[in-house]
Amino acid sequence: MFRLFERLVDPYCDYPQKDRPPTRLWPFMWDYSVPFRRVFVYAGVMSVIVAAVEILLIWAMGWIVDVLSGEPEQVWADHGTTLILLALFILFLRPLLQMVDVMLLNNAILPNFGTLIRWRAHGHVLRQSVGWFENDFAGRIANRIMQTPPAAGEAVFQVFDAITFALAYVVGALIMLGQADARLMVPLVLWLGLYGLLIRWTIKRVGPASKAASDARSLVTGRVVDSYSNIHSVKMFAHHDRELDFAREAIEQARETFATEMRIFTIMDVALVILNGLLIAAVVGWALVLWMQGAASVGVVAAATALTLRLNAMTGWIMWALTSFFRQLGVVAEGMETIAQPITLVDKPGAPALALTDGQIEIEDLSHHYGRGAGGLNTVSLSIRPGEKVGLVGRSGAGKSTLVKLLLRFYDVEQGRILIDGQDISAVTQDSLRSQIGMVQQDSALLHRSIRDNILYGRPEATEEQMIAAARKAEAHDFIQTLQDPNGRTGYDVHVGERGVKLSGGQRQRVTLARVILKDAPILLLDEATSALDSEVEAAIQQTLYGMMEGKTVIAIAHRLSTIAHMDRILVMDQGRIVEEGTHDALLAKGGLYAGFWARQSGGFLKTDDADDTEAAE
Repeated sequence: MFRLFERLVDPYCDYPQKDRPPTRLWPFMWDYSVPFRRVFVYAGVMSVIVAAVEILLIWAMGWIVDVLSGEPEQVWADHGTTLILLALFILFLRPLLQMVDVMLLNNAILPNFGTLIRWRAHGHVLRQSVGWFENDFAGRIANRIMQTPPAAGEAVFQVFDAITFALAYVVGALIMLGQADARLMVPLVLWLGLYGLLIRWTIKRVGPASKAASDARSLVTGRVVDSYSNIHSVKMFAHHDRELDFAREAIEQARETFATEMRIFTIMDVALVILNGLLIAAVVGWALVLWMQGAASVGVVAAATALTLRLNAMTGWIMWALTSFFRQLGVVAEGMETIAQPITLVDKPGAPALALTDGQIEIEDLSHHYGRGAGGLNTVSLSIRPGEKVGLVGRSGAGKSTLVKLLLRFYDVEQGRILIDGQDISAVTQDSLRSQIGMVQQDSALLHRSIRDNILYGRPEATEEQMIAAARKAEAHDFIQTLQDPNGRTGYDVHVGERGVKLSGGQRQRVTLARVILKDAPILLLDEATSALDSEVEAAIQQTLYGMMEGKTVIAIAHRLSTIAHMDRILVMDQGRIVEEGTHDALLAKGGLYAGFWARQSGGFLKTDDADDTEAAE
């Protein structure tokens, strides 16, 4: 039975991905609700039926009070069958209706609706560009992905569990009182008007207050995760107290926003108690007046009393459900600031896959300043022949990393274009472009998974033998065999911790090298690929790298110039431009920036009138 309801909706069903999802709350919720609309109809109908049953029971209670005024034998003779049917209805049919109602909510909607939103939101965020992630806290992004789905699910739950039920119940109550005596409807209608004003006052304030509190919680998460992610720096600089103060500012803001939100609920609760007192006194009092005038039976008074007491119990729950509904919508609205952001770096409609034949790279008048008007690259033009090995050097901020990021299309260029084998990389799919490029970065971060998973990330379909062969070439196999983690996993099954923190820098670098070796892409980008290695391992790895480069087009960013001295060509960048170009020997003979870098790294000294030339190379 549970599985029947749990499988009414598949949260992982296919859906059209939108680069620009709805940015307003209700269209956003409606868009995610498409697979659930049929189930929502069922839930709404069942909520109305359950409310009608509750009203029917109160009416039945009043009817029983009236029929009991006769002799027991005559009551049983006249109404025995009806009483038995009523009992059977209460014992069997009412629980069945209630079961279907709660299973639609608890088993069909709640688990699946949140799952669908989290799945699609995560997919949307993963499609964002690298630059998008660089402009936000990973912790805050993750927090919004985690808190928005349950908030949306809770909002939907309240619609059918409380709001639809309450509306049906109130309508039923008015009908029941009207049938007894139309005058009994007057105090209930007046109370509904005052209750509606209280709801309006509460909702108007709860939504913004909830969003502010949710924003504050996300800020706390972002700051805390930032401290934990950089715990080595925190400990190294002994900034425990500074980090506490940094977090306390956000925690205090979260406390203040939450306190403001709670004030609204306190005022609401007090006002609700007063309104409910007025409801009970007015309806029951008026029913008693009608009874004393002979215009109402004892059963009507009993039913009116039961009804108002039931409404008294329900109003707090209904008000809380309504405020919870809008409170959760506030959380969803805050999450939408991340989830509903448009994808700006997209493939063109119908973009083909990159057809790589030779690996020739053409860069034409390339400029990119990250939207700032300065920094990055300034009108760079460059041609790299198929199979050519090019070294890239320059001071920090010269534009080397920008060039590599644009080649990978982590950003769309602001001016100019990049061609691979005559194809503009902005006109082909991003996945096909990056599948043809292997890159080893200076920051050798790993996924918090096993070493096997990390190496196979380069080529998931590779065999165990191919994976181990790549590890051997990267001088990683021997040290991997000696590893064991706290859970008893050994060798390639060892989990490396967040960003590979359980491995040394050199070990992480060798695992990332193995990953790129396994990928075996025809274009190779190296960003100081051996910077974390000791001299002995580096010498062995250099031979592996040179073997990797055979037949590939290579761009290598170098800090230690000796690692690129044997490249076919070396490019020297400065202030976003290529200022020198040639072989190692030719650049030394030229006596320019490169010669100055080389002299300082090899222990010599090169006199220059340009003070900036004395800065260390990146």
